Amino acid sequence: MPRVVHFEINATEPDRAAKFYADAFGWKTKKWEGPMNYWMLMTGEEGEPGINGGMMTKCEEGPQGTINTIGVPSVDEYIDKITAAGGKITVPKMAIPTVGYLAYFTDTEGNTFGIMEEDESAA
Repeated sequence: MPRVVHFEINATEPDRAAKFYADAFGWKTKKWEGPMNYWMLMTGEEGEPGINGGMMTKCEEGPQGTINTIGVPSVDEYIDKITAAGGKITVPKMAIPTVGYLAYFTDTEGNTFGIMEEDESAA
């Protein structure tokens, strides 16, 4: 069964937001070495319950707020399932190099969420 595997926070000033989450919760941040401005958020130690996340610079055309990402075996298969259930694609399938494939949607209540298919060969 697909589960939430990651969350994302949008930030106007990522350095300020990283300091906030470090000061408030002790989270660690690390700039991702990929092709976009993205920071990894480590929320706990390996083996503890919970998930890690990421943070990106807020932009007008992208998803807003905090977004949960659900791990799926196939983005293409779940695009069909989500749209058949009444969801709408807000950002089409895209490759995240060395990570996998990602797409964003809104559900029937207007909530934004993502789906991710792991695939290290994504380019």
